[in-house]
Amino acid sequence: MKKIFILGSGGHATSCIDLIESMRKYKVIGVISKNQSNVGKKFLNKYKIIGTDNDYKKILKISRNIVIGVSFYKNLKLREEIFKNLKNVGFNLPIIYSPKSYISKGAQIDEGSQIFHGVTINKNVTIGKNCIINSNSLIEHDVIIKKNSQISTGVIINGGCKVEENSFIGSGSILRENINLKKNSFIKMGSIIK
Repeated sequence: MKKIFILGSGGHATSCIDLIESMRKYKVIGVISKNQSNVGKKFLNKYKIIGTDNDYKKILKISRNIVIGVSFYKNLKLREEIFKNLKNVGFNLPIIYSPKSYISKGAQIDEGSQIFHGVTINKNVTIGKNCIINSNSLIEHDVIIKKNSQISTGVIINGGCKVEENSFIGSGSILRENINLKKNSFIKMGSIIK
């Protein structure tokens, strides 16, 4: 298995580790924290926190693969800045996806995106860089989700919708077919957009 790091040591990092372990393609070999005081400790009693963002050069010598294990759903631009910084210093951000999800062969998913358990992604769907498609979401045919967007748990996006970049859709929301969400949209949990 290929070596991979997790950036972050909170709830989303926990979910990302579970996702990676289910893939059986990558082995998590360390966690990167924002706090120097965490270095040397264990995350989830298993994964050593090996450094901070000040240690990227040292970390790159071990592996270039990394996953962003923070969501920043209230300020998605922070997550975008992290993505750009990681790319600039030389990291590779692979697509991670659950074997318990369905991804059509006609779908396109860009680097750094995360597809969680129970997700269905149908034909002609395009998902941009650094997106999160959370558990049990349904992304129907011909949907476009632009970069750095987050689709929460149990969201239904019907055919032909377009979600512009840096957008967040809260858990259980439903988008009628052919809806276009503007850049930086924030859709509250349980919303029905028609």
